[in-house]
Amino acid sequence: MPGILIHLCAPLQSFGEHSAFTERDTHPRPTRSALIGLLAAALGRRRGAELRDLRSLRFTIRTDRPGVRLVDFHTVGGGMPREQTVPSANGTRKKEETATVVTRRHYLSDAAFTVAIDGEPGLLATLTAALQAPRWPLYLGRRACPPAGPLVVATDLDDAAAALATFPLHRSRPYGAKTVVVDVAHDRPPADGHPARHRLVDNPISFGEYQREWEARTEYVTTLTLPAELCAGLGTHWIDALMAVRGPEAAA
Repeated sequence: MPGILIHLCAPLQSFGEHSAFTERDTHPRPTRSALIGLLAAALGRRRGAELRDLRSLRFTIRTDRPGVRLVDFHTVGGGMPREQTVPSANGTRKKEETATVVTRRHYLSDAAFTVAIDGEPGLLATLTAALQAPRWPLYLGRRACPPAGPLVVATDLDDAAAALATFPLHRSRPYGAKTVVVDVAHDRPPADGHPARHRLVDNPISFGEYQREWEARTEYVTTLTLPAELCAGLGTHWIDALMAVRGPEAAA
């Protein structure tokens, strides 16, 4: 299918999949909800807006770097029932109006993903323009996680998912290695391989402020063995490799 490639890289990313208020988890890679939300924000769509066109998109995610899991300790406070608050050092509990609750928020630190987006050409052209000049600020799962570097890295591809096998990897080359193995996640059954299957509730029906709704879907994960020469390094080394492949406009 025709498509584009986007690249998600940042000091921190977080893609909640079954978070509770006090324990905010992260999936190992971007969820469909996070990707569709990113595109909706770029387009300037408000909560509750129609998502049917974005739900038709196909996402294939290559994990360039899985990152390191990080847990951030927070206290959130005020207004919780006294019996649900955290005991103080002397064993008593604070008043409801001043009480705090402990939360833990999980992140992926220093991760990088290259995402193939396949879909209808007219929609892809609109999305490309929106990602290059977004209507609203973009973030990778949480508002504290803005993207670093270019988002759109390749356009007008005949088969964006297939391009993941040849596009530069945003990682350092392992010493002496001839090949590297990366995970590739598909939101539809892949044609080849024997994928691992994960059941996720991350396909958004509505982002409405008071009516958020998702449906379940299956994520299929395969591995891809690539030449070590595709490891383009980090930072400006990767940008240089990107420009060599797609031209200066790809890194704009």
